[in-house]
Amino acid sequence: MPSPIPGIHHVTAIATDPRRNLAFYTEVLGLRLVKKTVNFDDPGTYHLYYGDDLGRPGTILTFFPWPLAVRGSRGVGQVTVTSVAVPAGSLGFWAERLAADGIVAEETEERLGEEVLTFLDPDGLKLELVAAREAAGRPGWQGGPVPPEHAVRGVHSVTLTEQGYEATAALLTTVLGFEKVAEAGNRFRFEAPGGGSGARVDVLCTPAAPYGRIAAGSVHHVAFRVADEAAQREWRERLVTAGLDVTPVLDRQYFRSIYFREPGGVLFEIATDPPGFTLDEAPEELGSGLELPPWLERHRERIESTLPALGEAERR
Repeated sequence: MPSPIPGIHHVTAIATDPRRNLAFYTEVLGLRLVKKTVNFDDPGTYHLYYGDDLGRPGTILTFFPWPLAVRGSRGVGQVTVTSVAVPAGSLGFWAERLAADGIVAEETEERLGEEVLTFLDPDGLKLELVAAREAAGRPGWQGGPVPPEHAVRGVHSVTLTEQGYEATAALLTTVLGFEKVAEAGNRFRFEAPGGGSGARVDVLCTPAAPYGRIAAGSVHHVAFRVADEAAQREWRERLVTAGLDVTPVLDRQYFRSIYFREPGGVLFEIATDPPGFTLDEAPEELGSGLELPPWLERHRERIESTLPALGEAERR
C-alpha cells in the first residue's frame, strides 16, 4: 500500500462576488489570502486560496468566484458541510463575532464529543466551527483580525451526504486507508491514520434526500494530501486497480493533482504537499499579486482586463 494519506489538503467551493468572498474569509473568518490566481481551466475567473500564514496543506479553503453563477442546492452526492477547527472555549467568541457581522448561526450543539457552531457564508456555503481539543497545537494566521487565541486552525473535517453508505465506506477504509472511529444515528466518522483535526471525513446517510446541485454556495471538491509526486503516482495506480476512473496527473502550480469520483458521486482529489505557495511569492508577499502559471503568463494583459478588481487586495 502507498504511504498513508494523512488527511485533507484543501476544500474548493464555488462563490459569486470575489470581493465579498475575499472580505468574508479574510475579515470575518480571519484567514490569510495566500494566493490570488485564476482557475487554470477557466482563466476568466479567479481562484482564491485562504489558509494560515503559509497556506499549509490542511488549512486551505479555495474558491472559484463566478459572479453570474446561480445558487446551488445541498443534497446527496455532495460535500454538504465544511468544518474548520478552533481552539476549545472559542465558540462563545465566534458566536458574538458572527452576530456582530449580521450572520445568523445555529445554536451550539454537541456532536461526537465536540461543540459545533453552524452558519452560512455569503453565498450559502454551509460552514461549521468545531471546538477541537487538538486545535491549540496547530498554528493559525497570527496576522489577521481575529485574536490569535481564537483563530481558525485549519480544516477539521468534511461531511459527505450520501444516499447509501456501504460503497463510500468501503472506499474510505479498504482503498484510502481510513478507519471508522465513531457513529451517531446516520452519521459515520472516518479518520486517516494518525487521526485528529484535518484527518476526518463524516458520511451522512440520507436515503430519502434529493440530489444536490453544485453551483454557487456548493463545494466543488475535497482534496486529500500526499507527501510527494512519487506517492501520488502510487495512489493513482492503487485507485485504478480498485476500478476507479482517475485523471492523469495535472499541474496545479502549487501542487500536483489527480481527480476521481467516489461511489456516491463526490469529486475527490489527491494533491501533493509540495511545492507550496511560496513557489512564486515570498512568505511576506503571499496573496499580494495576481500570480499566473508560466503557460498563462503571455495572456496576462487579457486576463487582467477580464477580472474584476479586488479593491485593497489588488496591489499589482
